[in-house]
Amino acid sequence: MKIGILQTGHSAAPLIPQFGDYDAMFRRLLGGANTSFETWSVVDGAFPTSAGDADAWLLTGSRCGVYDGDAWIDRLETFVRNADAAHRPLVGICFGHQLIAQAFGGLVRKFDGGWNVGLKSYDFDAFDKPVKLHAWHQDQIIEPPAGARIIATAATCRYAAMRLGDTILTIQAHPEFGADYVRELATIRAEVVGTENAKSAAESLDSGSADDFAPFILDFLHSALPVS
Repeated sequence: MKIGILQTGHSAAPLIPQFGDYDAMFRRLLGGANTSFETWSVVDGAFPTSAGDADAWLLTGSRCGVYDGDAWIDRLETFVRNADAAHRPLVGICFGHQLIAQAFGGLVRKFDGGWNVGLKSYDFDAFDKPVKLHAWHQDQIIEPPAGARIIATAATCRYAAMRLGDTILTIQAHPEFGADYVRELATIRAEVVGTENAKSAAESLDSGSADDFAPFILDFLHSALPVS
């Protein structure tokens, strides 16, 4: 399976030498003997020729807002709709989760409760116990698209994950983030998210670790691939 990574943003520059950019994180998370990747940095204007350039597509996180109105965001929404029409599986993470929602009629805004950062607990339909994943976002879906099935919620994130039809899976949290990365991110982004939020995020990392979430995503992708 070839996964096309649609990179919608870049990791914090000081952390790239140690942790890699967002696409590298997903390659580590989802890589295996039967999986290959190609990255298109759509935030920089590099787009695939067509939805057929990969077997499945993954949209990364970003510091941008899906409502910013930038030309590349509009173009990406069109690509997402075309990929769905072509029955190509789509996975959206954080910004990707929000953009897919917006592309199909959902509404995204800044959360009244402020930033969600650090290790959070999510109730997923598919798991018999809470799943701990790293969060780093201020925007949220406040109105999901028509027909969306909400498959995960959290105390501060009502629409934490959703399914659209048989070929779209989106998740607000960051399964690709590791504790070490979030710890460093909390240090360099403290002024952005607030010192108390940053401190809370760093302290949350000592209370547990994110579950191995890769099989959940990979199982979805394999099940959603068109039958050849």
